[in-house]
Amino acid sequence: EEQRYFSASGAPLWLRRRQHSASCRELAVRGPRLQLRSLSAATSAVWLAAYGLFVLCQNSMVLSAAIFITLIGLIIYLHFVKIDQESLLVISSLGIQVTSSYASGKESTTFTEMGQVKDVVISEAIHMQKVIYYLCILLRDPADPQGVSEVVPLFQSSKPRLDCLIEVYRSCQEILEQSKATPQSS
Repeated sequence: EEQRYFSASGAPLWLRRRQHSASCRELAVRGPRLQLRSLSAATSAVWLAAYGLFVLCQNSMVLSAAIFITLIGLIIYLHFVKIDQESLLVISSLGIQVTSSYASGKESTTFTEMGQVKDVVISEAIHMQKVIYYLCILLRDPADPQGVSEVVPLFQSSKPRLDCLIEVYRSCQEILEQSKATPQSS
């Protein structure tokens, strides 16, 4: 099932929930796809500026450099910056897998064993004179079982609003409760 929400900046987001089993749930937040119109406008603006410089200085290297720079910039943007989807796979007996899917098709995945997870919480921060909420995983401190060694923020690219985060939080808590009910073997 997919529901529409909004990001902290007001962009539309879609939350897809999949329950693979009673102890396994996948939650994916998908942002808007790359718009060809905005990409074309930015490329055209750079190339028109380069053409204007070419007319003034009569150097063809200006046009070649503009084409080269925009193509390299586009590749870098699609492969390292523009994230289309962020997903969270929570399995009570194993752990939590976080995957970011980039516009180029590249995926970045991290996995945290359930034994390291202390809790999943919604936290708040003040950013540019407004309060924003974010979901994070609290990792256990190996030296102090009651302490937290690290806070791992989730959905940093899409930045969903509180209503979306609450849905993800509830789903995570249901799976975490199952994990706490069945002791982990070390």
